[in-house]
Amino acid sequence: MKLRTLLVVGSLALAVLGLTLTNAQSTTQNQTIAQIVATNPNFSTLLAAVQAAGLVETLSGPGPFTVFAPTNAAFAKIPKADLDKLLADKAALTKVLTYHVVAGRVPSSQVVTLKEAKTVQGQSVTIEVKDGKVILNGNSTVTVVDIQASNGIIHVIDTVLLPK
Repeated sequence: MKLRTLLVVGSLALAVLGLTLTNAQSTTQNQTIAQIVATNPNFSTLLAAVQAAGLVETLSGPGPFTVFAPTNAAFAKIPKADLDKLLADKAALTKVLTYHVVAGRVPSSQVVTLKEAKTVQGQSVTIEVKDGKVILNGNSTVTVVDIQASNGIIHVIDTVLLPK
């Protein structure tokens, strides 16, 4: 009985997260990617990372960019000591964050046709579709797609992407 309750509560929590992110889509077209990240509580760790790396101005610029945006839960998968170390190392943090960004607008309808996408960091992210889900680098699932910003598109992911 406890496991069932836990599964129901977990499902509801995921549904609320999805609704929060999905409902935001209709009101974001006049906001930049940086503004969307700053105003959505599910991206507070991403916001702290973007600020620490000095990338707020870039993500407020004209773009266009496609950002694979990890949620707080995605960052929580990284051990705290490792995350703290990453946040304190601007060069390493910039490398990780720019690995989440693709130049141009790449809507989900195009993402699903790609095998990989070159990031602004310089390396490519692998893309595959499995059981109707888009998987990046074999371990990060796209959970929300096509959040439109004035300077690009955000696709939400459940695991932080780490460059090789």
